[in-house]
Amino acid sequence: MYTDFFKSFTDQTEQSLQPLVKFNKLITKNVEVMTELQLNAMRTYSEMGINQMKAASEVRDVTSLTAFSSQQLAAMTKLSQQLNEDSTKIQSLAKEFKDDVDQMTSENLKTVTPA
Repeated sequence: MYTDFFKSFTDQTEQSLQPLVKFNKLITKNVEVMTELQLNAMRTYSEMGINQMKAASEVRDVTSLTAFSSQQLAAMTKLSQQLNEDSTKIQSLAKEFKDDVDQMTSENLKTVTPA
């Protein structure tokens, strides 16, 4: 008798907590991917900045200043492209997360709402 009661209680608890567990896994995955994306972006932007500082430290005369100035345009273009790529990745990640949450919500509503 008590065994059936505890088994029933355990099964109901697992069913009740299953959506929360799925949501927590989804959040964890999203945080992991976002953190990796941010670390990669920080590394890329840091390298760009250090390269620009090195290039600026090499300016010794008018010729090298002219070369550095023309290089700045290429560096700004590369930075702009990187920002656009990172923005696109973040938007894609946010859309994927929203779609996953929407799907999870609809699945949970189907189990709760009578047919």
